[in-house]
Amino acid sequence: MQWLVGAVWLTKLVLAQDGNTTAPFPNSTYANATSPDPAAAESPDPPFSPPFYPSPWGSGAGNWSNAYDKARAFVGQLTLLEKVNLTTGVGWQNERCVGETGAIPRLGFRGLCLQDSPLGVRNADYNSAFPAGVNVAATFDRGLAYARGQAMGQEHRGKGVDVQLGPVAGPLGRSPEGGRNWEGFSPDPALTGIMMARTVQGIQDAGVIACAKHFIVNEQEHFRQAPEASGYGYNISESLSSNVDDVTMHETYLWPFADAVRAGVGSIMCSYNQINNSYGCQNSYTLNRLLKGELDFQGFVMSDWQAHHSGVSTALAGMDMSMPGDVLFDTATSYWGTNLTVAILNGTVPEWRLDDMVTRILAAWYYVGRDQSQVPINFDSWTTDTFGYQHYYSKEAYGLINEHVDVRAEHTTLIRQIGSASTVLLKNNNNALPLTGREKFTAVFGSDAGGNPYGPNGCPDRGCDNGTLAMGWGSGTANFPYLITPETAIQNEVVSNNGVFQSLTDNFAATQIQLLASQASVAIVFVNADSGEGYINVDGNEGDRKNLTLWQGGDVLIKNVSAICNNTIVVMHTVGPVLLSNYSDNPNITAILWAGLPGEQSGNSIADVLYGRVNPGAKLPFTLGAAREDYGTDLLYIPNNGTSAPQQYFTEGNFIDYRAFDKANLTPVYEFGFGLSYTTFSYSNLRVNKIKVGAYTPTTGRTSAAPVLGNATNDTTQYQYPSNFDAVPFYIYPYLNGSDLEAAANATDYGLPDSEYIPAGAQDGSPQPRLAAGGAPGGNPELYDVLYQVEATITNTGSIAGEEVAQLYISLGGPYDPKVVLRGFERLSIQPNSSTTFHADITRRDISNWDTSAQNWAVSSSPKTIHVGSSSRNLPLSAPLS
Repeated sequence: MQWLVGAVWLTKLVLAQDGNTTAPFPNSTYANATSPDPAAAESPDPPFSPPFYPSPWGSGAGNWSNAYDKARAFVGQLTLLEKVNLTTGVGWQNERCVGETGAIPRLGFRGLCLQDSPLGVRNADYNSAFPAGVNVAATFDRGLAYARGQAMGQEHRGKGVDVQLGPVAGPLGRSPEGGRNWEGFSPDPALTGIMMARTVQGIQDAGVIACAKHFIVNEQEHFRQAPEASGYGYNISESLSSNVDDVTMHETYLWPFADAVRAGVGSIMCSYNQINNSYGCQNSYTLNRLLKGELDFQGFVMSDWQAHHSGVSTALAGMDMSMPGDVLFDTATSYWGTNLTVAILNGTVPEWRLDDMVTRILAAWYYVGRDQSQVPINFDSWTTDTFGYQHYYSKEAYGLINEHVDVRAEHTTLIRQIGSASTVLLKNNNNALPLTGREKFTAVFGSDAGGNPYGPNGCPDRGCDNGTLAMGWGSGTANFPYLITPETAIQNEVVSNNGVFQSLTDNFAATQIQLLASQASVAIVFVNADSGEGYINVDGNEGDRKNLTLWQGGDVLIKNVSAICNNTIVVMHTVGPVLLSNYSDNPNITAILWAGLPGEQSGNSIADVLYGRVNPGAKLPFTLGAAREDYGTDLLYIPNNGTSAPQQYFTEGNFIDYRAFDKANLTPVYEFGFGLSYTTFSYSNLRVNKIKVGAYTPTTGRTSAAPVLGNATNDTTQYQYPSNFDAVPFYIYPYLNGSDLEAAANATDYGLPDSEYIPAGAQDGSPQPRLAAGGAPGGNPELYDVLYQVEATITNTGSIAGEEVAQLYISLGGPYDPKVVLRGFERLSIQPNSSTTFHADITRRDISNWDTSAQNWAVSSSPKTIHVGSSSRNLPLSAPLS
């Protein structure tokens, strides 16, 4: 009750939350949006992440056995120093990639090159700028997700990259204001999981290791790192804690990572935030139990950059690689490197744990065929100069650092295709679209239609909102080779038909806007809303958005133009949901389209849809609500725990996005899964075929003992810097600076009794019990047994060919379950007056709930119903599951 009183008292203070007067401080879930499940709604105070040790060792499960055989054979040849070198980055800006491990020169093994981003090669040239993940989700097209992944993988491979830092399932998109939601796919875990899996497969089929990130419940930028928050004036000593119950963790946030692991992802990045008050990169429960235990993840876990907070603890908790290696950028100090060598020699980290780290790294390297596809690194992340210092920060080793290799191939065609295939048609009154290109007078409005005055890459890491928006900002970006603006593409279209075209890209030129709008027979208004990573502040948006309104006076621009022109078309380039006022009902606004973040071919992609070369078939990967509070969840904009870690309680449980709207019985402006076409479709003839399968069997038995692939001597003289060694300043090395381990460690707490900081069982390499929900990559393999096959007939009732995304939802039927949850979809191409068959499999996992008592998945006795239709709110076909 005291908590509720505090919430009422503090409502007067939310005016200080960047103008977010509706944000439910000190909580981040609105009072009427809490989960009906008491376990989610009533978090323990304080939330606690239980320990789980020892860290599971890789077994080569699934199709990893061959990679593990090769990796173990290689690890068996390594010295202690060489093993440590592979686990630790060499430090920020000390080599040419954003992250590089140490090398093994004796065996001709170069350090691994890790490079952003989830939409292309970051900090390079002659690369493509692909559509963002949110656009891929809007396509609802598995094939396009795979093709984009493969093309990105090919470009990273061509630059010499070993690990592409993507795709993203954290943030999932708990709150629509989340700054990096656009890097991922959708707040729906099933849609995100499918797109994650296909992206991973595409990247790794190109011979590059994918990195699924950020693990886990990394759902806002505010307070993700205490030093970053301090830079914005917040007085906190620790990073935000995302506090999540067991059911919500499994049924919502872990779900897409399970799909990525089942797809064979080679690496996973642990996150900045704390989870139930334990840091993501030393959280033994999330890394050891959930990821390596339940999901049987066979690859390696790397830290996010500066998310590494301790030495021995992170090693025992399941982290395998420290990135970029230094404690803070360019400090020449590391929690690992020398300190990991010390920890092995003094026995606090068992040698089998180090062997497992290195085996996992090398197994991923072999798994994707890096031994066959690796090319030399031919770019530099810190400069586009052809010649410069290989060790950028220390300014050493001058020579050729950028070879300017063009890796784009013909990917621009795919980028244009995804851009148009991800454009969602939300409104089309009286068939206002498609345009013919022969309209009497075409006028384009909005700064979002034009170019950035500084050039498409003029703002570092895209940290501004100048010109058309084709990607958000932060480390999840890539340099544009060019950017086709909507203004250019539409002008080309109109001029090719000898039409009249004029544009106005100053949103605040009221007099000129009024004059041009009065002449236009069709007015196309471009507006946007941007966001990104927390280290960049754009107009007071510290990564996360302050609100859900359009940027650059977009609402005023739409109203000014539509008040005069009765054929106004609105195109939105946004990172996620925005508030649409009354535009859906305004008769002068004849069409509305969401185009997301379409990448380098932005203008051509939207022109393809506007002028009918492409019939839109995309669907919203999120909900567009009428008010901010309708989403039920928000961000924490002000610390709520004094100077200690801010506490973010996920008391809404599984009820995010459309699930929250359904629970509250709120009508959205446009629902999840909604999208129109230039043709029409009907649904009929639902069939459900039950498949005979055996009962679900919990995994039992024990693992083998942890393999020990080396036997390090305790003679410390063998681990010191070699004589006459020319060390690069600020570089992270594995060597000792003398024979005394305490002096080498340079730590004030060295020598503490193991009982004070080594958790029980953490050093135990004996056979361990297998988890009931585990057994194979992705979880218990029987979770993926197909229990039902669903078919329905989809008919194109219009006069032109089109594509329809048929969607399968399931009502799980329990008192704490969402009304419906997405479980399948298929994008179908259908000729006019023709029909095709929609197919979907329903697996055991699809109809299961997480049982906290059994710590396993279970199919409840609640009645279950399937629904098929064109969106989460338009489900004309339904049938019970027997």
